Amino acid sequence: MKICVYGAGAIGGHLAARVARAGAETSVIARGAHLAAIQANGLTVHAPDGTLRVTPVATDSPRDLGPQDVVLVTVKAPGLAEVAAGIAPLLKPETLVVFVMNGIPWWYFQKLGGPHDGRRLDRLDPGDAVLNAVGIDRTVGGVVYSASAVIAPGVIEVEQAKSRLILGEIDGTLTPRVDALAALIRAGGISGEMTSAIRTEIWAKLMSNLAGGSLAVLTGAAPKSVYADPVAEDAARRVMTEAIAIARALGCNLDVDPEARIANGRSMDHKPSILQDLELGRRMEIDQMFDAPTVLARLAGVRTPTIDLLVALCKIRARGAGLYGE
Repeated sequence: MKICVYGAGAIGGHLAARVARAGAETSVIARGAHLAAIQANGLTVHAPDGTLRVTPVATDSPRDLGPQDVVLVTVKAPGLAEVAAGIAPLLKPETLVVFVMNGIPWWYFQKLGGPHDGRRLDRLDPGDAVLNAVGIDRTVGGVVYSASAVIAPGVIEVEQAKSRLILGEIDGTLTPRVDALAALIRAGGISGEMTSAIRTEIWAKLMSNLAGGSLAVLTGAAPKSVYADPVAEDAARRVMTEAIAIARALGCNLDVDPEARIANGRSMDHKPSILQDLELGRRMEIDQMFDAPTVLARLAGVRTPTIDLLVALCKIRARGAGLYGE
């Protein structure tokens, strides 16, 4: 199986190492010093189950690679326009394009059924650039749990003991193509799961990102420090409760206990990726992780006063840093 990881940062680099370990013919799209290091020395991933050293083909140009069986898109959301412009050489009619990204995805209302089927979220895919470049039939959703960071060019550290990649067709069907990819992920040494409810899985992760991510941006602290304050912890609890209400109003059978998520956050020293972006001066995933849930709340008729307040404050913080907006 030929697999290209488009965006080989912390998450993408980790997944590239896993599929390479499983025997896939692996390539990565990267850039800058990280790309140069991978080209020179390969990719090193320090994980709880050991150190992986792999040598994927690495380039900054999809034209160098040719058509793939699978493309794992693991860029941050502000990089999607670049993916739309560059992905064509990687595609053949049956190529699987898996979007493993944070927040509400551009395809959320595609193949949904019901009154909102086909609705566009313009800020997530301006001008339908990704939809037109990839095509909806190639598209698969992905949710990853793998607290990771690039600690040096070409070197990734994975802090999460049990990393998971959840995959699902956006129409809810269980298909051999997704099953085969999940099996390959498992062969690489982490959990690979197939689901018939990928949107529910998106909300299950997003409720934690909304709470921990927004408070991290506003405080500069990891969840362990934030949740040590009872008032901040209660704000996180209210955010999660509001997120569950949005998901359920949109038809997702989300059954997650906020108390369990908060208990997990109390031990989490890893800074959320959106705070890492703020500290490193990278454009932030405000629209996908914070703004889109408020849009969906209005669509579903759900009141979200705590989410609304924290999102507004995060937008001010991001704009002030020059990392959000025009």
